[in-house]
Amino acid sequence: MAQKTRRTAPVFLFVVIAVFAAAAVWFWWTRQQQVTAALRLTPVSFDALPGWRDGDPRAALAAFVRSCSALVKQEPGIAMGGAGYAGTAGDWTPVCRTAQQTANSSAEARAFFESAFVPFAVNANSDPGLFTGYYEPELRVSARRHGPYQTPIYALPDDLITADLGQFKDSLAGERVTGRVEGHKLVPYPSRAAIDANGLPQARVLAWGDDPIAVFFLHIQGSGRALLEDGTAVRIAYAGQNGRPYTPVGRTLIHEGAMARSDLSMQGIRAWLLAHPGEAQRVMETDASYVFFDEKPLGDPALGATGSEGVPLMPGASLAVDRTVHPLGVPLWLALDAHATALPRDRLMVAQDTGGAIKGAVRGDVFFGFGSKAEWNAGHMKAAGAMFVLLPKALAARLPAGFTA
Repeated sequence: MAQKTRRTAPVFLFVVIAVFAAAAVWFWWTRQQQVTAALRLTPVSFDALPGWRDGDPRAALAAFVRSCSALVKQEPGIAMGGAGYAGTAGDWTPVCRTAQQTANSSAEARAFFESAFVPFAVNANSDPGLFTGYYEPELRVSARRHGPYQTPIYALPDDLITADLGQFKDSLAGERVTGRVEGHKLVPYPSRAAIDANGLPQARVLAWGDDPIAVFFLHIQGSGRALLEDGTAVRIAYAGQNGRPYTPVGRTLIHEGAMARSDLSMQGIRAWLLAHPGEAQRVMETDASYVFFDEKPLGDPALGATGSEGVPLMPGASLAVDRTVHPLGVPLWLALDAHATALPRDRLMVAQDTGGAIKGAVRGDVFFGFGSKAEWNAGHMKAAGAMFVLLPKALAARLPAGFTA
């Protein structure tokens, strides 16, 4: 089921986008400043990283090598992005070459990171950050609508327009506005409720799911595996989003008194939706965000879908971050205050993905992989903790003391 070719937009459309984006720059610039203003980096030693000597960095090394495969393809002068602390792609090329030649044993992986990087505490002595989890769900689908297969999984709509605000202002790199053209105006794209009510004739249906709640969780996770009626498994990968803000339905259930905060988990939310079929759609529609997908080959079943960095996600080693703060590809040490299911309390990970709910300097979403165990772990993970970023030594030496942004 190949993606359809998008129609060529009329010339005036680009003018509309430019005007709209320019008008929105102040709003997004303010938001950018609010996010990055909270960032402060303090150099520390590896011995200052809680649990560093007991950790096993092999998975993180393998994930970092995957990130390097994408990073070394960039022009050396290309900025890494984020809040500006990570320099350019060229600053990372030497450590990437060394990583690609490092044997993947625990001792050698640890020696590599210690010899090539300097750790920095992110917002030391501040309130702990928040770390959650996500996974790759599996759902049953059909290529045609029939029987229980009534919930559409849409491909990217032909009329969806996205403006990259980074093209207008460097500090807005990674920020986008999304909508569609009506007359001579760029307007917000329909919400989840509107799409549920009216369909989406501008988008092709990739497949039909047999469970609307399962499809909803596919939207939340951003990608998943689909099992066709003939037993074939394919990957349903993130292709885009309607630009509406993400609202956790758990927040809705707590606000309405339907669920206590102490009972909140992915599994608890799913159970409530299943137990209240008359209310489930309304509650799900309080999240106006709507995700569009593309079909990809399953590939290596041990790896996850391709993340925002363009490399396959690695369970337990890939972390979704706020891209306006942390550039993709940087190693990050997590020191969690509470045990988070199967995830070791202290662990080295690599920023390889993003998420609509992941905002702030000390905020991360751990990718747990695929299957029922991954779902349980992701659904029950909610841990406070600290974050440390590892920077190549040459870059760290140039970073101003007490870097803030």
